[in-house]
Amino acid sequence: MVPQGRTAGAGLARFNTVPREDAEAALLTCCGCGRWAQRIAAHRPYPDLGSLLAASDEACYDLTPAEVNEALARESVSPRPLAGARGPGTLAAHTALRAAHAEYERRFRHVFVICLDDYREDEQLDQVLCALRSRLANDVDEERVVTAEELRRLIRGRLTRLAAPAHP
Repeated sequence: MVPQGRTAGAGLARFNTVPREDAEAALLTCCGCGRWAQRIAAHRPYPDLGSLLAASDEACYDLTPAEVNEALARESVSPRPLAGARGPGTLAAHTALRAAHAEYERRFRHVFVICLDDYREDEQLDQVLCALRSRLANDVDEERVVTAEELRRLIRGRLTRLAAPAHP
């Protein structure tokens, strides 16, 4: 999801200069934890994307379990159809996906998150189904660690899009 606030796609320089409230609002579209957004906004200006991502990683590693839950609560609660999922068996795969999501949420009491930035559209459905199957075998503590890492990766991708220069 690309943030749609006044800073969306405006580039890092614009992000560095918008009022703090606007920066925090844009950051909340990247991560739903208020303290994380406040922390990242407070440390502006960032000289480059790498600095912004490093600050985000550090802030993510410092999230408490309650703050991870806060961020997860703002994530989508219903799985979206994956854009690259077409062709024979797609309906069955999406049915399996919905059932796996429901089982995951029942077992772990939060939404399933996964970063798909490194996968082509036609690989995403398989990756999600495989990850769901694998992660359902985790115990609660293991899954908390995996979830926090996937959330951190999602945030990095969202921040990268937020800081991207606007295209004319």
